[in-house]
Parts: sequence; structure tokens; C-alpha cells
Amino acid sequence: MFSTDDTIVAVATPPGRGGLGVVRLSGPRALAIVERLIGVGQLEPRTATLATITRDAGGATEPIDQVLATAFPAPQSYTGDDVVELSAHGSPVVLEGILDAAMRAGARLAEPGEFTLRGFLNGRIDLVQAEAVADLVEAVTPAQARLAYDQLDGTLSTAIGDIDATLFDLIARLEASLDFPDEGYHFIERSEAADAIGEVAERVGALLASGRRGRVIREGRQVVIVGCPNTGKSSIFNALLGTGRAIVTDLPGTTRDLVTETLDIDGVPVRLVDTAGVREAGDAVEAEGVTRARGALSVADLALVIFDRSRPFERDDAELLTETTSIARLLVVNKTDRPSAWDADPLASADGLVEISARAPSGAEPLREALAARLATEEPRRDSAAIANVRHLDLLERAKAALARAAAAVTAQVSEEFVLADLQEARAAFEEVTGKRTTDDLLQRIFSRFCVGK
Repeated sequence: MFSTDDTIVAVATPPGRGGLGVVRLSGPRALAIVERLIGVGQLEPRTATLATITRDAGGATEPIDQVLATAFPAPQSYTGDDVVELSAHGSPVVLEGILDAAMRAGARLAEPGEFTLRGFLNGRIDLVQAEAVADLVEAVTPAQARLAYDQLDGTLSTAIGDIDATLFDLIARLEASLDFPDEGYHFIERSEAADAIGEVAERVGALLASGRRGRVIREGRQVVIVGCPNTGKSSIFNALLGTGRAIVTDLPGTTRDLVTETLDIDGVPVRLVDTAGVREAGDAVEAEGVTRARGALSVADLALVIFDRSRPFERDDAELLTETTSIARLLVVNKTDRPSAWDADPLASADGLVEISARAPSGAEPLREALAARLATEEPRRDSAAIANVRHLDLLERAKAALARAAAAVTAQVSEEFVLADLQEARAAFEEVTGKRTTDDLLQRIFSRFCVGK
């Protein structure tokens, strides 16, 4: 299914206009195609060459743009094949022209993630590092970028490789004991095997313990703002973002649909959702907005439940307070710059209460601080491996379970064959993490989420 025999090409920079645009080629004919298009006999490796790229126009050559061509010969390239990068002016018309010329010269348009896939197939990177490339491209907070870079740098791969090497040695010694049962060899005692399995299991457990921190940073959290109409939900949404993203008026029901934005709260990417005011709807459109608000609330990692102290605490407020009792929430009392209309404080006994005035300068700062405290997660150390990918977590859980069965078999004096079967299953899980053992379907699923050109 996957081949590296042909030459691929793609625009490697984002769509739109810019000062610079890059077209990337990779494959056995990459150098020949580019040298033909720019009229240069042989590109100097890793040296930018200024040239004019042309295309065939009815038998005549027509200039497209002046470019810098840089060749990265195999195997010392990103893909492991010959790679050429053409840096041109960042006009979509220019880049499409270069792309078309390269395809007419024998290249084909690359699939999403195909450059990185070729790097994996050619042994330049393992599967963990390949996945880290996509995470690094998609990072929206510095913490996400650091986590992805550490995995790209091989921190996790090295940790798993070290564990796998220890397990391989243990398996080899157990197999040797089975192969020479009558020779008097004792390559490993049961107590030693039990200790070795315990050590490997402990190291796997340490990696799994990093999973919560890593997943929070990689996947972020969804925070939903709910409240009755005109409690200041959209004002709070805008104040947290620092921009006027949501429309704010004094008219109830202004927000009819979900409005979402992403922001960085102390390294945690937060998907902030503004919702329609929760009340008995007056029309079908508002009813749909309330339904969507409740739907967003049901999958939220945290709810900001907003109350307006400048107006009486009414039945809808009380119902919302009760409705959100069983979910993770922060209760937010807004408009504290106005006189209170509450005869008694209905939130006096509630936990997780923040009082703010969203329209005041820095009025949302206490809420931002409370959010940071609720969403806080210890960022993984730069010198340690951290698990952030669900696929990795699932496979390491499988390895942990296999190791537990192996340890139980050793303790129960079960034959070594059964111990070995469980240990081999643990090794298979490690190899699936790094891609030493994989399938075309898995590769398709992973690389299909990449952008074209990477």
C-alpha cells in the first residue's frame, strides 16, 4: 500500500499569501526534476542555489519565479530519500505554478503526511516521533509545543526502548533455560525473574502515571459558560479572551448558538464555549440554543455557572444551580460593581465561588486565576518521558496487564512457557508503540490527520 518508489511534491507552507512559500519534493527523481526546471546541472548538497524556475508553455520556456533551491540527498534528509525544497515568493499563484510544473515533470501530488510517513518507512524516525511531528504542528500553547518536541527528540522512544531491552534480556534467559533443561544450566532463578518483571512493571507504571499530565497538555480541556439570559456570560467570555468575540447586548437571547474559542490558561489549552441563556425558550430557535447549551454542558470538563447579583435570584437560577450540582463547576457571581438585589445569599454555602465584574478593567482576572487553579496540571519535566497519546496509553496498559500475569505465573510456579507468552505480549505492545510492529490500517489512520506537505 505504501511505496517510496515515486517522487512526490507538495506546498509545505500554509495556504494564503506570505512573504515566503516552500514547495517540497521527495523521491528518486526529486533532484533530476528540480535541476530540469531551474536549468542547473547539479545542485550542491545543503547549499541554497538562486535560480529561475520555469515551465513549458507551448514549446517555449516561461519563467515562474526566482527561487532558492536546496537539495538534501539521501539518506541524510527528512524522508530518507532525496529531498529538494524550493523557497519562492508566497503567492498562491506562484506556488501553484511551481507545483504544476513539478507534476508535469514527473512528480505526483503528495498525500497528507506522506513526507513524514516516508521518514518512518525509511527508518529516519519511529512512530512515536512521527506522531510528535503532527502534535508539534498543531500545538497552540508553549506547553504543547514543548511536550511534542520532547517526543520528537526521542525522550519517550528512548524510555520505551530501554524497558524493551531489559525485557528482551529476561526473555532470552528464560528461553535459554527452556532450551537446555537437562544440561544443568540455570540462566535465571524464579526469584530473579520475579524481580526483573517487577522492575519492568514499575517503569511502565511510571510512564502511565505521566499520562494524565501529558493528556491534559496535549488534548486540553473544555470549559462551558452557562447561565440564565443577561447574566453576563458573553461579557465574561470576551473578558477571558481579551477580545470582543461574542456579541453583547442587553437583550435576552442574544446568544443563540455555541461560540467557541481556544485560549491558554497556564499552559493548558482551554476550549471556551459561550452558550445561550438557559431558560424556558420563547421560540424554536432559542429552544435549540438552550438544547445545545445543555449538550455542551454534558461533555464539559468544567462549567462556569454565571449568576447576576444585580437582579433577583429567580427560579431559573435555582434550577440551574441544582442542575449543575453533580458536575465539575465554578460558581461565578457577576456584576459585583452594581448594588446587590439578593435579599439573602443563595450561594452562601456553595463551594468554588468567584465574584467578579466582567466589564471592569481586569475584572475577569480573579476568574482566570480560579480557572488556572482548577485546571492546573504539573507539566512533565523536560528530562523525563511523558505519555500524552491515547494510543500509547492503551498499549502500555496492555503491557502492564501482561506483565502482571507473568508475575503471577512466576509466583504460582507455572511453567516458563506461560510466563514467556505473557512477556512476549508485553514486548509486542512496546513494539506497537514505536512502530516496530504495525499495520497498514494503523499507518493510514495516523498519517491521514497530517497536513499535506508534512
